[in-house]
Amino acid sequence: MTGAKFLSKEKLLDWLAELGQTRRVFMPVEEGGKIVFRPCTNGDTPALVRDASASPKGVVFPSSAELFRYTKTKARGGKSSMELKPGTEFEPALIFGTRPCGARGFTIFDRVYTGGKFNDPYYRAARENTLIVTLACEGPENTCFCNWVGSGPDDPTGSDVLATPVEGGFVLESVSERGEALLESPLLQPAEARTAEADSVKSRARAELPPARDISAAPQSIRALFDNQKFWDEVSSKCLSCGACTYLCPTCYCFTITDEDHGDSGKRLRSWDNCMSYQFSLEASGHNPRPTKAHRLRNRVGHKFSYYPQLHEGLLACCGCGRCIRSCPVSMDIREIVLDAIDRVQAKNCEVVHE
Repeated sequence: MTGAKFLSKEKLLDWLAELGQTRRVFMPVEEGGKIVFRPCTNGDTPALVRDASASPKGVVFPSSAELFRYTKTKARGGKSSMELKPGTEFEPALIFGTRPCGARGFTIFDRVYTGGKFNDPYYRAARENTLIVTLACEGPENTCFCNWVGSGPDDPTGSDVLATPVEGGFVLESVSERGEALLESPLLQPAEARTAEADSVKSRARAELPPARDISAAPQSIRALFDNQKFWDEVSSKCLSCGACTYLCPTCYCFTITDEDHGDSGKRLRSWDNCMSYQFSLEASGHNPRPTKAHRLRNRVGHKFSYYPQLHEGLLACCGCGRCIRSCPVSMDIREIVLDAIDRVQAKNCEVVHE
């Protein structure tokens, strides 16, 4: 692997412009008082501050994407035919400035859309053509709990290059072979003694995280409470079912399909869906297997901490970023729900033993 390189702050925009010659570069920018990821344009300056609203999910898995267009024609005899034209091909891209939790989120998608019997060609094309330069965190927010789920402020999982902020710039370390090629730019210098400073930044950030809580019993505990409606009514009592948690989450991947029909032509769209919405599981008959917000919250928490790990070798479908906590309008905390589930099941088991 190529040795670590140093990128000065003065050359950051030049480096991004260089990378932009062969692929679209997405970076966090301030827009409307929030941090969002969008293509880099002349004059843009990356907003490298911590902000819970910024997730790169939409670069690879857009909030709305055209899958294909169709044109219908009628032939003699009343027979109809339909011509399909695939949607726009995904351009090679690079994501710069996501945090480790954002990059790790893509690995949750990978197992669903490219890791099994069925592969999603749209997601696969985007994922294979996107490079990720991740920015290590210099310290945690009070909503961060990445260490609970086996991650950390300098976790390289899902990244191609890990960038650590140091005095005057960044120390860049390749994580993959594709990332190694990014460090061959003449704008970069050997990191030399700066690697020690980078190691210190990473160690300090890990030390500042509160000790991780043991949630290894979460999958079994949440399954044990599946039919305990009282528990789910209690923990969901203040939820508004607004869905902010799902849209901001780097690991939520549910979608819906809609057709925009214009008579003889139209297009098929795939758009993010929200499992906290009443319509998410509403059937055409009018029946809804998840009729209340308690049922829907049970599904959301259960999927991340029980159903997904059951299917994927124990891996939790949560990166511990805390976006759902920080941006919730009523301050719901998914950590409290998981710990409450574990405590209740353990307490019940203790009662059974003592009996």
